[in-house]
Parts: sequence; structure tokens; C-alpha cells
Amino acid sequence: MAEDGGNAAEQPESDPNPCPICLAPVTEESYLDQCFHKFCYTCILRWIKVVTSKHSPATSSVKCPLCKTENFSIIRSYSGGFLQRHYVNENLDNSAFFTKSHKYRLQCYYTDEGGLFDKFNVPRYWKLHKYLQPNHWLKSWLRREFQALIQEEDVDIIVHHILGVIDSFRRNEQKQIKDAPQAKQEEFKIMVSEAARPFLTGRTDRFLNELELFLASSLTIDAFDRVYIQHLGWKIPEMFGEGEVGEPVEHAPQIPYLYFFDEDCDGNE
Repeated sequence: MAEDGGNAAEQPESDPNPCPICLAPVTEESYLDQCFHKFCYTCILRWIKVVTSKHSPATSSVKCPLCKTENFSIIRSYSGGFLQRHYVNENLDNSAFFTKSHKYRLQCYYTDEGGLFDKFNVPRYWKLHKYLQPNHWLKSWLRREFQALIQEEDVDIIVHHILGVIDSFRRNEQKQIKDAPQAKQEEFKIMVSEAARPFLTGRTDRFLNELELFLASSLTIDAFDRVYIQHLGWKIPEMFGEGEVGEPVEHAPQIPYLYFFDEDCDGNE
């Protein structure tokens, strides 16, 4: 990325063992108490909030998102050798907002786009200066995207911030549309990346790809979801109903090595 070039000497090397949830270097190292897999504290805490919200009555254990071993608490380490234990369902907020639509979007971030850039013709979006046109569904799409990625319901401030950056880019570009489309695309991605990275960390680049796909599609959120799912060959009847997505397919969404819900494996057993 362009913003990395100026401080190359100061940037640490990529972490060979990033957090499996946010894909960035681990912050506030934390471990599950039985399998000892390592995560960022906030990442594993949010993940547990979502998973436990799917069970009624509440459970006292949760399966590791990597190995599915049953665990009962998070071990959080502090400098100086002090440890803190956070038990499953201990003071966890309700995450009922996390719908099947959020789950589907989260799965997309662990799946290859599969040629969607060609299907939605992203280069044409920039070549024809369609980025100058406002998108009436962008605010709602961004809210769902950030809710899915950081697994928090209240993301209005983040969405407002990202929309402000995009609107600023659009206003400025109306005066400078003679520049090459590739230059405009790169400038847009740098601006949005800088705004989104503090919240999305290791998922920022993929978020930029998904944002371009949605903008280039010029579709409503529901229509975008249908095209996206059908193109990847997914079958998610819980979201759209049997037969609404297209011809039945033989495989379900697959997430490399990371299990966000127990039922994620049902379609592959």
C-alpha cells in the first residue's frame, strides 16, 4: 500500500502468526483454556459473544474457531506475568443483531471473490466516472459490513466517518475528472484504506475489494447479495428461501480453517 512506503524502516515485518479472526498481528495476547490457541483479546471476546448468542439457554463453554475443542474461558495475559480469566457468558452483551445476513457477509471475507470483479465490471465503473454518482444504498451496506466484520451493533460513527471520506473524494473529483481512471481508483482506495484500517486492521484490503464490487454493481443490497451468492455457487435458503437464489448447487459456503458457528460444517459433512 502507498501509505506504507514513507515509513518502511519503521514498519514491523508481517506477523507469521496473525490473529485468525482479524488477520492482523495479535494485540493483547489471549488463549482459550483447553486448546491454547492464540487470538487478540477483543477478537475472541467478540467472537464468543456472537456464538453464545445463538444458543438458548446460554452455554458455559464454546468451541475454538480453529480446532473446535470445547473451551470454558479466555486466558488473557498481562505484562509482568499477571493473568486474567474471562469465563464464557461472563457479562456478555446480547448479540441478537447478528443475523444470517451478517454471517453470510463474514463468510465472504474468507472466500475468494471468484471472478466477481469481471462480472460487475469494476474497471468500467472507474472508466465511465460512475464514482461521481451517489449510491443510495451505500450507507446501509456499510453498516451491515462493519457490523459483520467487527461484530458490534453500534457502528454508526464508523459508517459516518467512511461516508464522509467517500463524499469528500467525490466532491473533489468532480473538479479533476481528467486524471486517468487507474489513478482515481488508487487514490480512492488509499483514502478509504486510511479511514477504515483502524477498525478493520488485517481485513482492510479485502473490505476495499468488496466496496468496489458493491459500488460497481449499481444494485440494491438484496440484488447484490443474490448475484454474489449465485455466482459463487452458494446455497443459503435461510436468507432468501428455496429457489430464490437460482439453480440448486451441490456445495455450501466454505471458510478456510475458521469456524464461526457450529452449523457452518453442516453442509460439508
